[in-house]
Amino acid sequence: MRRVAVTNFGNTKFSRDDTPIESLLLSATKSLFDQTSNLSQKDIDVVLVSTNENSKYLAAILSELSGIAPRISHTVENLCSSGTNAIVSAYSYIAAGLGNVALVVGADRFDSPGQILEWDKSRGEYKHPIFWASIFTKSYKRAYNVSAENLAIISVKNHRNAKDNPNAFSNKTYTVDDIMNSKNLTEDLRILDCSRPCTGSSAVLLTSEDLAKKFTDIPVWVKGIGQKTISASFTKNQNFNHMNSTKDAARIAFSIAKLKQNDVDVAEIHDAFSVCEPMIIEDLGFAKKGEGLRYSKSLYETFDRKINPRGGLIGAGHPLGATGVAQTTEIVQQIQGKAQKRQIENTNVGLVHNMSAAATSSTVLILKS
Repeated sequence: MRRVAVTNFGNTKFSRDDTPIESLLLSATKSLFDQTSNLSQKDIDVVLVSTNENSKYLAAILSELSGIAPRISHTVENLCSSGTNAIVSAYSYIAAGLGNVALVVGADRFDSPGQILEWDKSRGEYKHPIFWASIFTKSYKRAYNVSAENLAIISVKNHRNAKDNPNAFSNKTYTVDDIMNSKNLTEDLRILDCSRPCTGSSAVLLTSEDLAKKFTDIPVWVKGIGQKTISASFTKNQNFNHMNSTKDAARIAFSIAKLKQNDVDVAEIHDAFSVCEPMIIEDLGFAKKGEGLRYSKSLYETFDRKINPRGGLIGAGHPLGATGVAQTTEIVQQIQGKAQKRQIENTNVGLVHNMSAAATSSTVLILKS
């Protein structure tokens, strides 16, 4: 099986703009081409679009708009983890020899249909994800004697990190009091505990090993991939303070990469809500159960950007189909030394964690210089 690298990236600013999704896809693609001097349309033989707007022929439309005539093109839809699923698909095509250069572009709008899982009637009147987030928050607070004020530090940290991300949705600084005094959505959730749906796109270029150096001097290798789907329904979760799909995906990814948690220099994790960050930190194996919040608080107090340097979903925004791709572009930038004010020194290994629907499905990618 051939080795596969992520070589280049393209981003757009996340916003609440009413931009057509075709324009979003094209903008991220143009950004990638602008940063890749040796790339031509003829080089690309795989085009994958990650989006929850699946009523259109978007991969073919993007190919036409970009002047690309790929062997393989299609759309990947898997709610919030569509982006990493598309990257795994592109990796698989190249590793299997079915393609050599893959363009993956993720995009969604602020009104993406993927925000609500209509099939899961267990959500009752709360079809929005705040239902499961409230249950996770209440369960985690009870299990580990955590207060709402304790959890507020996650949002404060990630909004602060987002200040140095020119593409982030948020550009504001918040205090714990600001988080606590923001609008209540449920008994356990305030609006500033939540990531915000928005409009945006992001792109990455994956290549086979023999072509990687054509497009970059610093290829970033895909070393480990872990995926696990437990169910679609939220009620299939065995408990509400663990993310079992994340634990399984992480175990698989680290095993394939032949690396351990302490090898990871930087991680982008799916903090859809404040409670998600400590839970994910624990289930990825960075901290013991119940100690994830202490881990995040230490990062905040020491100005350490190891977790969510671009601001996470809470600070950077959450255009669903673009999220996993944008997380990956951040890790690539960090490893290539191109993250500007967000740059973490001596970064060689990065991790991406992307999930869907109350962590009923998770993907973990491990990237290495």
